[in-house]
Amino acid sequence: MLLTTTMKSTLVKKASFLIALFFVSLIAVIQIPAIALPPAFRTPPTSPDLPLFPPEVFDEPLPLEPPQPTITPPPAPATEETITPPPAPAIEETITPPPVPDIPPPVPQPPIAPPPIPQIPKTEIRGVWMTTNDTDVLMNQPRLEEAVSKLAQFNFNTIYPVVWNSGYVTYKSSVVKEAGIQPFVRRGFQGQDMLADIIERAHRHNLLVLPWFEFGFMAPPSSELALKHPNWLTQQRDGTKTSISAAGEVVWLNPFHPQVQKFMTDLIVEVVTDYDIDGVQFDDHTSLPSTFGYDPYTISLYQRETNRTPPSNPQDPAWVRWRAHKITAFMRQLHQAIKAKKPHSIISVSPNPYHIAYNGHLQDWVTWVRDGLVDELVVQVYRDELDFFIAELNRPEMKAAQNKISTGVGILTGLRTRPVPINFIQSKVRAARDRQFGVAFFFYESLWDHAAEPLAQRQYSFQSMFPQPAIRASIR
Repeated sequence: MLLTTTMKSTLVKKASFLIALFFVSLIAVIQIPAIALPPAFRTPPTSPDLPLFPPEVFDEPLPLEPPQPTITPPPAPATEETITPPPAPAIEETITPPPVPDIPPPVPQPPIAPPPIPQIPKTEIRGVWMTTNDTDVLMNQPRLEEAVSKLAQFNFNTIYPVVWNSGYVTYKSSVVKEAGIQPFVRRGFQGQDMLADIIERAHRHNLLVLPWFEFGFMAPPSSELALKHPNWLTQQRDGTKTSISAAGEVVWLNPFHPQVQKFMTDLIVEVVTDYDIDGVQFDDHTSLPSTFGYDPYTISLYQRETNRTPPSNPQDPAWVRWRAHKITAFMRQLHQAIKAKKPHSIISVSPNPYHIAYNGHLQDWVTWVRDGLVDELVVQVYRDELDFFIAELNRPEMKAAQNKISTGVGILTGLRTRPVPINFIQSKVRAARDRQFGVAFFFYESLWDHAAEPLAQRQYSFQSMFPQPAIRASIR
């Protein structure tokens, strides 16, 4: 069918109208922000006087409009505050582990020891006596330096060097010079003051020095002391003035005589005053054998105080007690004199076990400890049987002393002609330390020498006994 020009024009207008209507509807549905449309597509203002479309558009009937597709608008975009991210899709990923290398089984290793726990230094006496008999260690400077260094290396802490034996001193003394018993000064091989020398070396190695008045009231009968002061000597009931001791034949100064007491006090205080010592030590000879005391002076003193004559039995309990009390009174005076010069000086005593010391040598050291007259007790327990040695340690007076002052046990490590096996020494040390007693050894050379075992074995044994240092209990 041929279309006239007018019809074509009409169809074009209708098509344009339908297209415009479609876009307007689409914009309204999907709420697309307003887009500036060409004037022909803009919606004119609604007015009753203005037709929405030109009249000519409706001159001819419109063909049926094809059915419009149903358009579902997309959901409104969510704001940032309400956006909930969708869960991540589970991704099943198969991971193939790498092949295990062919490693040989581990070789068992010994357990690693934990680091050692620092040890608190033990508080105990670890001493050794140094003498001038059968040895020159105190006289020879190179030997002395070696000895002091070795003692420090093996964790000893105290040296007891002899300063008074055989009626002579080993230091410069004005007291013995005034008494006319030693006009010379006994010096070492290199011309040194032996006491000053050992003090300096020992202190450099943190060792204490307590000069040892070994002979106490004892002296050789041929000494200047005995020959120049016979009135200072005591005697037995039969008039005998000598006795046999470990040092041979000796005489005894009368501990009850005021001149003897003054001489001994001056001698000891001189050392305390003139030397940088840590204390002094007296042993079982600061006493008197119980068979002595029958000299004219003592008999007169006893009669004046008791109105009785000394009994013929030297073991009479009252006679023993009276003489023991006199020696205790002297120790009290000596304590006061020492502490007046050097309050922190250690007063040490090394007696025999009490039942021997009191009954045999009039040494009432139980009272000395109880009354605070001594600061240290080292009991000489030179027993050849371990059971007897232990029995002495278990005595009640030993425990009582231990609860009050520093207490140790003297152990014999050998003599020049009498070596002591190292295993026996170790057993004694173990027994003493099991009971919380310190130890002191007589004497230095027999620690390593005068022994059946090789030197290396002896030294290793002492090193194993004292692997850690030990401090001294302070009296300051």
